[in-house]
Amino acid sequence: MTTTNDPRPAQPGRPPVVDAATWQAARDELLVREKAHTRAGDALAAARRRLPMVEFDGTVEIVGAGGPVPFLDLFQGRDELVVYKHMWWDGAPHQGQCEGCTTTAWSLRDASYLNARGVSFAVLTTGRWDEVAPFLDFMGYTQPWYSVRSIDGPAGGDMGHLTAYLRDGDRTFLTYSTTGRGNEPASSTFGLLDMTPYGRREAWEDTPRGWPEGDHACWYWRTDVDGHPTWGPTGRPVPQWTRPGVTPEDTLGRDSTG
Repeated sequence: MTTTNDPRPAQPGRPPVVDAATWQAARDELLVREKAHTRAGDALAAARRRLPMVEFDGTVEIVGAGGPVPFLDLFQGRDELVVYKHMWWDGAPHQGQCEGCTTTAWSLRDASYLNARGVSFAVLTTGRWDEVAPFLDFMGYTQPWYSVRSIDGPAGGDMGHLTAYLRDGDRTFLTYSTTGRGNEPASSTFGLLDMTPYGRREAWEDTPRGWPEGDHACWYWRTDVDGHPTWGPTGRPVPQWTRPGVTPEDTLGRDSTG
C-alpha cells in the first residue's frame, strides 16, 4: 500500500515527506552510489593486503596480568594479530583517561569472530601495569591488555593506532597500522550514526540547512552524570557511567591531584 505526498510542509530540520514510491526512487538512486563506495573499499582492502611488511623482534617482553611475556605470546598460537594501542595518562584517575581510546576499546570487548578466522586481538598501552590493572577492573574489560612502556618500534611506538601483525613461526612482522578516522571500523557506532537523518551532528559534516547545528568532533564521547555532553570538570567517557558504583567526580584531572 502506498501513501500520497503529505500536503503539510516539512517541519524545520526534517526531511521532506513523500509517498513510498518517491522514497523508493530516491533510495535506489543512492544505492548505486553506496555500491560504488563498497567496491572502492574492496579495492582499498585488496591494496592493503599487498602492502610489504617489516620484521621486528618478537621476543621483546611486554607486561600483562601474568607478568612479562614475549610479544609473540599475543598471537595465542594464531598467525594473525590485531591490536589497539590505547593512549595513557600517567597518574590520571579513571575518568581522566582518553575518551577516544575508551570509545575504541569499549567497542572491541569481544574477539570471538576474529578468533574464529584465526586472528587474535589485544590492547597495548604505555601505562604502568600497576595503574592499568585497576582501570581494567573498573571498566570490566576481559580482552588481553599489556603494557608496552618504554618499548619503541612496531611492538610499541605511538598510541591511538589499530595495528595488524603476521607471524611466521617465531618470526613476527608489522603489516598495517592506521589512526585517526582510520580507527572507525572498530566501532559500529559511527556507521550506524551515518545512517540516521542527523548523522553524527559534528560541525564538519555536510548537512542540509535547518538541521540541528553540528558541534565539535567527538562531542558525545564524554558526558556528565545526567547524560549531558561535557568536557568539563564532571565529565567521564560515556561507557564509564554504566560501571557499578560510579558517582560524579569533582575533577576530570590528568593527574591524581586534578
